[in-house]
Amino acid sequence: MKKLKFGIPKGSLQKATIALFEKSGWKITANSRSYFPDINDQEIVCNLCRAQEMSRYVENGTLDAGLTGKDWIEENESSVVVVDDLVYSKTSQKQARWVLAVPGDSSIQRLEDLEGKKISTELVNFTEKFFRGKNIHVDVEFSWGATEAKVVSGLADAIVEVTETGSTIKAHGLKIIHELMRTNTQLIANYDSYKDPWKKAKIQQIILLLKGALRAENMVGLKMNVPQERMDQVMKILPSLNAPTVANLHNCSWLSVEVIVEEETVRDLIHKLMNAGVQGIIEYPLNKVI
Repeated sequence: MKKLKFGIPKGSLQKATIALFEKSGWKITANSRSYFPDINDQEIVCNLCRAQEMSRYVENGTLDAGLTGKDWIEENESSVVVVDDLVYSKTSQKQARWVLAVPGDSSIQRLEDLEGKKISTELVNFTEKFFRGKNIHVDVEFSWGATEAKVVSGLADAIVEVTETGSTIKAHGLKIIHELMRTNTQLIANYDSYKDPWKKAKIQQIILLLKGALRAENMVGLKMNVPQERMDQVMKILPSLNAPTVANLHNCSWLSVEVIVEEETVRDLIHKLMNAGVQGIIEYPLNKVI
């Protein structure tokens, strides 16, 4: 039996990834003492791997495919197939930014002010390449963590750090002066693996269902009973993904209507529907929207 070697990111992405796979139909059971989680699919072998290293293992064929950030693909300068983007809309894995930050009272205002200065970051290769492209000479040092503290304590003049909202950076008394890159989770594949018809089909099956589960995170289904004479009015209210499903109720002039809508619209939508004469409204969660 053929098997697909798939990399699950260890660390901050791990919990969200396993939860997403479960919504998509795959149950992954990770043991803290093992780097090979069980999965309820005999065609997949899972490997836990740090997101920072994932693209290297996919590039050299140790893994056929895996999930990692766009930032670490750029950092490693890996030659891989980017199959698709994934944005974890309801989890911590939204699109993030790598930004340049300095102390709040620093005289550094522009990129050019960093000439000859020291920058601390985990993203060393990308940062060096970025400043070379700007013809600005800087000293980039690798940070093993607690990067914000490096600049606060005077060990560096600036940092390049990842953030979503910037709140942690501001909490350390720093200010953002430039955004270097936006990043999000991507499903990547080895070039040779993606040329194999069976492996490519398996990878495409995974991405299809993962994206379906992600899409469903912000959506809900609505069922309702609508008086036939009010249907045109209700149709103007409903923000449906596609045209709603409509069926006649038995021996009456009412219709059963079912739609998929954005979850954030429901709180206002239900009130409007009730005013339009709709009854029996049921809201239900979705696992996948394909």
